Amino acid sequence: MQRQKQLIDWLSSLYPNQTFTIAPASADASFRRYFRATFADGTTRVAMDAPPQHEDCRPFLHVGKLFEDAGTHVPHVYAQDLKQGFLLLSDLGNTTYLQALSQESATRLYGAATDALIHIQLASRENELPLYDEALLRRELNLFPEWYISRHLGVTLSAKQQAKLEEVFVRILANNLAQPNVYVHRDYHSRNLMLIESPLSNSPPQAGARTNEKDNSLISPGILDFQDAVFGPITYDLASLFKDAYIRWEEEEIMDWIIRYWEKARKAGLPVREDFGEFYRDYEMMGVQRHIKVLGIFARLYHRDGKDGYLKDMPLVMDYLRRACERYIDLKPLLVLLMELEMHAQQTGTAT
Repeated sequence: MQRQKQLIDWLSSLYPNQTFTIAPASADASFRRYFRATFADGTTRVAMDAPPQHEDCRPFLHVGKLFEDAGTHVPHVYAQDLKQGFLLLSDLGNTTYLQALSQESATRLYGAATDALIHIQLASRENELPLYDEALLRRELNLFPEWYISRHLGVTLSAKQQAKLEEVFVRILANNLAQPNVYVHRDYHSRNLMLIESPLSNSPPQAGARTNEKDNSLISPGILDFQDAVFGPITYDLASLFKDAYIRWEEEEIMDWIIRYWEKARKAGLPVREDFGEFYRDYEMMGVQRHIKVLGIFARLYHRDGKDGYLKDMPLVMDYLRRACERYIDLKPLLVLLMELEMHAQQTGTAT
């Protein structure tokens, strides 16, 4: 309550002659919280509460500026107090892609999302964002044996199993590091994309805006939670988007959407592989790295942070991982290990 009072006092200092109410807008897996401030005239703003002892707002501000300059729809910053850890942002609404996606809307919404992603990637420059280098990629992979295998499943790998896992990690990293680098959002999925619809006008649309034929409005993805962005493999955000931990699509549909992205990316001059089969393999290997990491993160959120809401999402993540391992001989040792872990989980009743 003390933080909330400080936030209200800060907003009051910004708008001394206006009345407003605040209500929780959302929270995420970090220490950040968001509140929606509604003013007497109906205007709304979103206030970010990021306790400075836990969160640094500067990466959010820096990446937001890069993405905004690229022409995409990110929260505009109206005011900031880095000492207290408060930001005042434009309100991108309440409707996430996860809520809006349906069999009828998916192709249009994903088309807008990949259009916006291409704009971000085209704006890429070296030395603006931290490099998604081998050390960082490996730290993420190591979350899997530490938190998922050891802590969540209660399994101690044998020396042989450890060697096989390391063998696969080396192969995954070799692929990831050979890919061209662009700006990487790092969590570009249905919970971090907002559905924004606005009437058609003569002003230029945001990057990724698509016309909704039903009511002649523009659909533009609002992009959130980008503060951990890096300069890294070009397929990473695509894997986040289409191997989404929170929504499942048929692989044939996903393949169609990926081909559409690949064709647009080539036309835009992005450094994607000329051969789609090779590009798709890069996408798959990037997805494997991400899902190994995500399983570790979800386990850590539960065991370390007491957040059990992500446990229900583990089976889909594991399904993505297993399907990819079944398709590529380089990943066969990991598939064998996953089967051994599944057998252990069934014998011990450990949730996956």
